[in-house]
Formats: sequence, C-alpha cells, structure tokens
Amino acid sequence: MKEKLSKEFIINLSKSKKEPKWMLDIRLKAYEKFLELDNPKFGPIIDLDFDEICYYKKINKEMTNNWNNVACSIKDTFDNLGVIKAEKEYLGGVTNQIESEVFYHNTSTKQDIIFTSTDDALKKYPDIFKKYFNNLVKYDENKYTALNTAVWSGGSFIYIPKGIKLDRPLQSYFRIDSKSLGQFERTIIVVEDNADLSYIEGCTAPTYSSNSLHAGVVEIYVGKHAHCKYSTIQNWSTDVFNLVTKRSIVDDYGQMEWIDGNIGSKVTMKYPSCILKGKYSKGNSISIAYAKEGQKLDAGAKMIHLGHHSASNIVSKSIAQNGGVANYRGTTKIIKEATNCRATIKCDTILLDSKSKSDTFPKNVVSNNSSILEHEATISKINEEKLFYLTSKGLSEDLAKELLIMGFINDFKKELPMEYAVELNRLLKS
Repeated sequence: MKEKLSKEFIINLSKSKKEPKWMLDIRLKAYEKFLELDNPKFGPIIDLDFDEICYYKKINKEMTNNWNNVACSIKDTFDNLGVIKAEKEYLGGVTNQIESEVFYHNTSTKQDIIFTSTDDALKKYPDIFKKYFNNLVKYDENKYTALNTAVWSGGSFIYIPKGIKLDRPLQSYFRIDSKSLGQFERTIIVVEDNADLSYIEGCTAPTYSSNSLHAGVVEIYVGKHAHCKYSTIQNWSTDVFNLVTKRSIVDDYGQMEWIDGNIGSKVTMKYPSCILKGKYSKGNSISIAYAKEGQKLDAGAKMIHLGHHSASNIVSKSIAQNGGVANYRGTTKIIKEATNCRATIKCDTILLDSKSKSDTFPKNVVSNNSSILEHEATISKINEEKLFYLTSKGLSEDLAKELLIMGFINDFKKELPMEYAVELNRLLKS
C-alpha cells in the first residue's frame, strides 16, 4: 500500500536519508507551497491523482561502483538499454537511477571534478551543495518545483572546477520500473570559468495501466568563457506525466546548449531555459517532440537576455501522428539594458495525418532598439512531391516517409553523440 504524501512522510523521508535540519525545513516549506498552488493554467490538462502516486521507492541498499553488486534483474535491464556498454566504450562517468535512488555510480576520468549522486553530494560537500540548491529554480515557482523540493531523491551533482575541459561526456540514466511511481530527481551542474562539460541524460519506463509522474528539476551554472552541453532523449511510456523544470544561468562569454528530445510520455511540459546574464553569453536550444496517439507534448525553450551582446537560438522540430498533439511554447525576452543582442526562433512541424494537431505559443519581448529578434514558424504535411519522387524510385511509402522525417530532424540528430543518434533512429522507426 502506498504511503500518502504528508508532513509525516516528508519528516520520515528526510530522517531516513540522515539529512541536515536546513534540508528538512525547506522540504516542509515546499510541501506547504505544493498544497497551496494549483496546476498550470496553460498547456495540457493534468489529471493526476496525487494520492495514487508512490513518492519514494528504494531498490538497491547502497550506491555501488561495481555491477556485480547490483541485482541481476536491474543489471539485465540496464544492459538491455545499452547503458553498460556505453559506459565501457565512450563515457567518462555514469550515474544510474532506478525508481527513487541512484544505485550505481562510476567515473573513469582522472581529472579533479566532483561527479556523484545528489544525495551523496549533500553529505560530502554540504557547503557547495547549499550554495547552489534551490538557488536558480526556487521551490515556490510552480506546483511541481514545490513537489520536487518537498520529496526530491536521487539525481546527479556535477562540479567542474576552473579550466578543466572533459574529453569524454558524463551520463545519467533514469528508469521508472514500477507503476504509479513518482520520480523526483534533483540535478545540479556547476561549470566554472573556462571549463567545458558534455552531459547526456537518458530516461525510460515500461507501460502500465496507471499513471506515473516524473517531476525533475535541473539547475545549471555556466561560468565565464565556460561551455556546457546537455543532451537528453526522454523515451517515457505513454502513462507518464513528464513535468520538468530545467534552467541554466550563463556568465560572460559562456555558452549553454540544450539538445532536447521528447519521444514518449502521456503529457510533457518542458521548457529548458537560459538566463543570459553575462555580456556576450550564448544560449542554444535544439529540440524535437514526436507525439503519437494519446500523447500531448507541450515543449519549447526560454531565453532571457540580461547581458549586452548576448545571443540565443531556438530550433524546435515537432512531429504529430495518429491524433497526437505537439505544441511549441516558448519565451524570448531582451531587457532594456541588454543592448545589441540577437535572438532567433525557428519552429517547424510536420503533421502526418489529418487527426493530429500542432500550435505555436511564442512570447517574444524586445525592450530596446539596438537588438534583433527573428521568429519563423511553419506547419506542413509530408511533401507529396518528394514522397512521389521517392516511391517512384522503388521505395515503399512507409520507407519514403521515414526518410523524409529523418531529414526533417537532421539539425537535431547531428548534435547528438553518435550512439544516441542511432538510438533515436531506432525509436522513431518503431
């Protein structure tokens, strides 16, 4: 039987994790705010029964760096997902989470960085942790940042000191394996001045008849002349509500890249954000959303220009099929003091049948005369002339459509690591 969310539940959760009092205090404040706040007034309808969600489930007793210490069923699951092979072949470090806790963590890089689970970082690096936790994404912003802060568990903590440039990416993989589970990981990434990080995130879940909830929070800090690339493919099952807040803040001459793929879920609301605080800072977001029957994907990006000569670029690709809904929702804002800025937004959608839908909900604000903002949006069907040409060369209609879709998302695919691009091809074909 699931334990309902309550003040007592949160106290017991914090106690079981042996957390400091300040963390329990903020958890309880966040819980009170969660009770006060309503669901968002925009986007898809969120028809969740919070009493049916399991808020914490631990599988492995302790985090390990040896797969031999992991239960065979869990090891087989992650082996089938290709995670173990990827760790051996091209990753500099991995964090793997199933249900509510990180069960496996390992790093092969010899460079002086911090890369561990968020729970572990709270214990080992309390001063650094407290400095960045709940700083960029506040618990009282919306119902789901409040819920995450109240019951967060798991996630990755990464700290790249000044001048360190990792030659191989770090990866985290999140798996929901139980019905009606809520996964509330908290990820904090700090890339200090002149440092460089490539981070990859993967997410999956099997299909059940009851709804699950994924409400993660990501906070990323990019220093001066630093660079962070965050790539994700989220292949949630069609019973998962994917309600995520991801935000970065970028200092002078820094650069943040979001490469964001949304293939599954029942409902997705996700808008990776860049606060371009520094002069000549840059923010890029390239995303795809593929909505099929019963899916409503409301995704996009936010770019807030605070520093002069800052630049942002949003490319959003949406595909809708069999009655799916794939919407773009985004904000680009250039404040008065952020002079000589440039922002571009390009939203393209392909509808594969007459039952599917797509809308664009942009909010673009330019508050000075020296900056430039360009917005372009298109919605179209599969090009009949191109389809006819390909089928006339002997291709089946399905294969011809597949080739056209792959060409449509090429801007996104080429930004992914090779192994993830191959996986994306497989997911789209299926």
